[in-house]
Amino acid sequence: MTARDRTTHGVTAAARHPGHPPRVLVLRALGLGDLLAGVPALRGVRRAFPGHRVVLAQPPGLTEPALATGAVDEVFPAEAPGRGVPDLTHWRGPPPDVAMDLHGNGPESRDALAALHPRRLLAHACPDGPAWQGQANERDRWCAFLHAYGIPADPLDLRLPPPATPSPAPGAVVVHPGAASGSRRWPGERFAAVVRCLHAAGHRVVLTGGPGEDALVRSVAEHSGRRGGDVLTGGLPFGQLSALVAGASLVLSGDTGLAHLAVAHGTRSVTLFGPVAPRLWGPPPSPDHVALWKPGPPGDPHGRTPDARLLRIRTDEVAAACLTLLRDVRGRRQSGTEAAHVH
Repeated sequence: MTARDRTTHGVTAAARHPGHPPRVLVLRALGLGDLLAGVPALRGVRRAFPGHRVVLAQPPGLTEPALATGAVDEVFPAEAPGRGVPDLTHWRGPPPDVAMDLHGNGPESRDALAALHPRRLLAHACPDGPAWQGQANERDRWCAFLHAYGIPADPLDLRLPPPATPSPAPGAVVVHPGAASGSRRWPGERFAAVVRCLHAAGHRVVLTGGPGEDALVRSVAEHSGRRGGDVLTGGLPFGQLSALVAGASLVLSGDTGLAHLAVAHGTRSVTLFGPVAPRLWGPPPSPDHVALWKPGPPGDPHGRTPDARLLRIRTDEVAAACLTLLRDVRGRRQSGTEAAHVH
């Protein structure tokens, strides 16, 4: 689809449905990390269809981060248990001009979009769909999908704009021990040991957790001596969480949404991987982002118990990775101060 095709297509779509701007419906009804990994593809869609309204079908709880990307005009509430394919039949108005399946590669997500009778459907499971790249990084996979349809997208176009909200703990190390599944959750007592090490080195450490993770966060806090304003339970609203991560000196977490948020804000991070290799879901290659992982056969990213590869990551190597990045932060700040004095 050329740029001229897209422009002409938008005009004809508007003519068919006067009073309704043509809409591109993108299905990606998953979690925060999935949304952020999909930002490069979403921005490719936004640029390819400048005259369309880009609507993202996803859980309504992720509306704020979706709009913060600048690639989405509207969120269409859609979610299903267990990362399943949601029903989309509550769609209102004319059928989507274009529907895109960025949810998965099976017929279920394709069929959910096809039921809305879009003028054009782009999906791996369509007869003209590109081959599924199962061993590609998530960002690369969906950008390649768009490229197959003539839509340019840059896998590194993933940064979010700085939050308008001030950080509740500027310069702190943010430690997030939780994860959506037990297989990606490093033991809390190990997180506590790292927190004690970071605190002993003179760093302020703030603990965070998502909804339903209060008990875990409090346990890590109790075993590491953190209290008061350094323990943020209950799941922060996205604006505050985004500001906290953007203003942090470092983010330590498992393979979860907060790790993707750190990358999106250019905040240094140490991420612990277990059942899924970082080459599939990890950060782009950068000295600012360390992905710790022990090679082995793939595990279940949605399992209930900690993955064997994750448990092989030692406390001392996590603490060392964090302190190395933090020394780099301090070194750059001191160099910047010295340069300011010289000039």
